[in-house]
Amino acid sequence: MPLTDTTIRNAKPKEKPYKLSDGNGLYLLVKQAGKYFRMNYRFGGKSRTIAFGVYPRVKLKDARQKCHDARALLERDIDPMQYKKEAKFRKREQAENSFEKIALEWFLKNKHTWTEKHAKTIMSRLENNIFPWLGSRPIDDITPSDLLLVLRRIEDRGAVEVAHRTKQICGQVFRYGIATGRAGRDISADLKGALMPTKSKNLSAITEPVKVGELLRAIDGYSGNFVTKCALRLAPLVFLRPIELRHAEWSEIDLDNYEWKIPGPKMKKKRPHIIPLSFQSADIFKEILPLTGDGRYVFPSIRSNDRALSENALTAALRRMGFEKHEMCAHGFRGTASTLLHENGWASHLIELQLAHVEKNSVKAAYNHAEHLEDRRKMMQWWADYLDELRAKK
Repeated sequence: MPLTDTTIRNAKPKEKPYKLSDGNGLYLLVKQAGKYFRMNYRFGGKSRTIAFGVYPRVKLKDARQKCHDARALLERDIDPMQYKKEAKFRKREQAENSFEKIALEWFLKNKHTWTEKHAKTIMSRLENNIFPWLGSRPIDDITPSDLLLVLRRIEDRGAVEVAHRTKQICGQVFRYGIATGRAGRDISADLKGALMPTKSKNLSAITEPVKVGELLRAIDGYSGNFVTKCALRLAPLVFLRPIELRHAEWSEIDLDNYEWKIPGPKMKKKRPHIIPLSFQSADIFKEILPLTGDGRYVFPSIRSNDRALSENALTAALRRMGFEKHEMCAHGFRGTASTLLHENGWASHLIELQLAHVEKNSVKAAYNHAEHLEDRRKMMQWWADYLDELRAKK
């Protein structure tokens, strides 16, 4: 007689285990420890038993479906127990090759090369935008249309640039999967042109010589924190990104040879960079040396000598001096230098080298940090003298 839910629920354990049959080899094994669905069958001339789970976690209807599936396998001359073992193996193998696992592995391999803020941004974009939909999928099963669907969700909420950045991150994960033998190709490359284009952002910079002079005089008259003022005075002279300037360390400064050598991990493009110091730049370092020279950072935080100047310090100082967001930002000093040096006839390759822009040829770029150093030294001194001239004109 087939089993019923009532029969199973009311079955009480006895001194010895016993079986309640349902048919087709399916039965309930009642023991002191619990109630277990089992199925007896024959394969290859041998009697075998396969387990379907524990009641009530597995319901009677589920056990019958598993029994039906097992019988269907037997009709195809497949051992249900062996098939179950292989399915578990396939599931483990899929988990090992899942997009999320490979992405996390890639992240940990590269995390030490990024700033803490950049690492958090990358992980946030993966966790919020990719993992919920594609994380558990085997990386080689993901198609371009699968990835595009996920990226379109980001795009649809108006975060077009985030969609493009996330696509780039996914591309790096796919390429890591290829390198480690778990992915066939980078499918993100198929999505070129599929997303809405991003609007180009021009970082605000003052490039008119007269207004540059006004900016320099305003910096000289800045009445705020002395460390911030020194960083502001140095910013126009060295062409660095704000984060690279703020994290200047005394161990990198060679005032005897008038050079600032920044190690690769601290630069945006991860390549070592040399800044020939003009006399004016060196004087700023000498001026602040008695105040911060005993610590690690040239421009320490106002709150702690163990931390660099905050990322908002330079921008906030520019706003206090009356320069609006659309006029000038901390990053804009690079644009000022690039524009006016080009206008004054300096060679583009020297300017690009000093701006630490990476050559498309990676082999050539590996040696560029010291290339044309003497020519760059002349350019940097000319630039500092030129800024003095602009400062003096009223």
